[in-house]
Amino acid sequence: MKVVIDEEKCVAAGQCVSAAMDVFDQRDEDGVAVLLMENPPPERADDVRNAAVMCPALAIRIEE
Repeated sequence: MKVVIDEEKCVAAGQCVSAAMDVFDQRDEDGVAVLLMENPPPERADDVRNAAVMCPALAIRIEE
């Protein structure tokens, strides 16, 4: 699994951090999401998929 964030789409809602805080974080200056793990381990897959679904801007893409 590879995770990609489109920073241009991100609206800084923080849903991804709530769903998978060890995979996503937010920049202090504007709240835009940043990846902590581009290739999270398999045991985090469900949380990462949930984060992508919860993203109001659909800024998270998952490549399997």
